Amino acid sequence: MRNSWALMLITCVVCCIFLTACETQSTTDSQQMGTESAPQSESTEISEEDEQQIQNEAELPKKEEQASETAEALLSEDKEETVPGISQSSQTSDMLKIEIGQETFTATLANNSSVDALKELLKNGPLTLKMSDYAGMEKGADLGVTLPQNNQQMNTTAGDIILYQGRTLVIYYDTNSWSLTPIGKIKDLDEALLKETLGSGDVTVTFSLQS
Repeated sequence: MRNSWALMLITCVVCCIFLTACETQSTTDSQQMGTESAPQSESTEISEEDEQQIQNEAELPKKEEQASETAEALLSEDKEETVPGISQSSQTSDMLKIEIGQETFTATLANNSSVDALKELLKNGPLTLKMSDYAGMEKGADLGVTLPQNNQQMNTTAGDIILYQGRTLVIYYDTNSWSLTPIGKIKDLDEALLKETLGSGDVTVTFSLQS
C-alpha cells in the first residue's frame, strides 16, 4: 500500500514538472515569435519608404522639365515685353523720322543710353537743326545739350547717324573710321538720293520720333 502511494506521488510530481516545463517553453516561444515579428514589421516599413523614394525619383525628371518649361515661358514673355538696353518706360518708339526738304527718311535706333536721352529730348517735339558739311562725308549740328556717350570704334557708311563728343548729331553720307556713339541707321537707303538731298552746303534737318 505504501509503495502504491509513493508511486502515485512520484507520478504527480513528474506530471507537475512536465506541465511547468511545457508552460515555460510556450512562454519562450511566444517571446521569440514577438521578437521575430518586430523586424519583419520594420522591414515592411523600410520597403514602403523605398517604394516612395523610387516613385519620387521617377517623378523628379518630369517636375524638372515642367519647371524648365515655365522658366522658358517667363523668359520669352520678358523678351517680348522689354528691349535690352532701354527701360520699358522709354520704349515710345524705336524709329527716327528724318525730314530734309521734300524727302523723308526713316532710321532704326540703336540700344544705348545716348538714344534714351535723345528720345526724352524728342518727346518735347520735333528737333530742327541747321547741319553743316564736314570733309565731304557728313553733316553735323550742335544739339545745344550734352547727351551720354557710348563711344565705340566705328567704320561708318552712308546712312549712319552718330553722336560726336556727346553734343554733335551727325548724318554720314560717306565713309569714315573713328570712335563714335551709334545713334541709328537709315533704312532702305538710296545713297545717291541721300547725298543729293543733303547737298554740298548747310542743310536744315528735322528729327522726330516715328509714331
